[in-house]
Amino acid sequence: MKIILFDPFSGASGDMVISALIDLGADAWKVKSAMENAAGVSVDISRIDKKGISAISVKVSTKKVANLSFREIIERIKSANLNEAVESDAVSIFNILGNAESRVHGVPLTELHFHEIGQEDAIADIVGACTAFHDLGFSSHRIYCNTISAGSGFVEFSHGRFPVPAPATLEILKEYKLPWQPGDVKGELLTPTGAAILAYFVNDAGSVPPMKTEDTGYGAGSRDTHVPNVLRVLSGEIDDALIQDRIEMLETNVDDVTGQVLGNLIDELLKSGALDVAILPATMKKGRSGHIIKVIVKPEDSGRIARKIIEETGSLGVRTINVKHRLTAKREMKEVGLELNGKTYQVAVKISRDLQETLLNISAEFDDCKKASGDSGIPVRYVIRMAEEEARRLFS
Repeated sequence: MKIILFDPFSGASGDMVISALIDLGADAWKVKSAMENAAGVSVDISRIDKKGISAISVKVSTKKVANLSFREIIERIKSANLNEAVESDAVSIFNILGNAESRVHGVPLTELHFHEIGQEDAIADIVGACTAFHDLGFSSHRIYCNTISAGSGFVEFSHGRFPVPAPATLEILKEYKLPWQPGDVKGELLTPTGAAILAYFVNDAGSVPPMKTEDTGYGAGSRDTHVPNVLRVLSGEIDDALIQDRIEMLETNVDDVTGQVLGNLIDELLKSGALDVAILPATMKKGRSGHIIKVIVKPEDSGRIARKIIEETGSLGVRTINVKHRLTAKREMKEVGLELNGKTYQVAVKISRDLQETLLNISAEFDDCKKASGDSGIPVRYVIRMAEEEARRLFS
């Protein structure tokens, strides 16, 4: 599978995204034309040096000062004669940006009307990023993003001084679960426009599976810092055909919990959103018999499910074990019809495939097979085998 990796070790802005994608091979003239057609700007594209790193620089000069409403921005984009996919993506990114500003200021999106999202260069940056993205044919790629360096200190606005990340940027990071960290560079490294573009295009953030790198692009930022102020973008392919999934492992030891409580715990944790639960017998201190409870969870669910474990078992603590990621097959549920002793039974089957659609496994749902077995008198192991053979015939 082809992938793109954004590596914002020195932050990200709209012009940095455009520059990096041009360095990867996007048509500079096509990007420049789209930007100047959609907004009142002039665009200069050049190659410069950033602390020894050769990078593309896109400088946007505003020809007029705009103070557009959200509705006027969307109308401007739709009237710019853009490629249909570029127009759709640009509108979606402005919706991300507009919704963040709306939440920060407590103003409905339809009434949003202020300088921050009305600047001509914001329109140009978003249209340019979408144009470059589609010119490279990245819409079929899976997009990853490393942890974003947001900078440190404060950023100045006309209506006040705020800590980095800026309020709208932080709203986008929170809403789209983009991982970020403060940096040792003073000032704003991640802009709201840059955050909105990443939020829209990125499929997976925070961890990257093993990849083979094919090309790199560097997009220059406007600042000169002790860290090269560039956004690095890599193109390549994943070296496997499975789906990467970010997880954490929760674990605790218990030695005074009954089997009935442990059985109920499994049901409760799965209902609460745990991905998997395993309970292993163990010998505890002083030779006491006990159990080790292991629970796989999404990182965002870790705290809530750890609390559930403590509530249900009386454990005094739960360990969080960081796991880089797990690799999973793509799964779907289907049904097959089985003719057993003159009667038709519907049995659910779970089908797993890799990302190339190669069939990996077929598993019949035991409860359906058990019900059909009890009604037909045919042993359940035969019903399971017949259901899986029928599914293989239909869905291979």
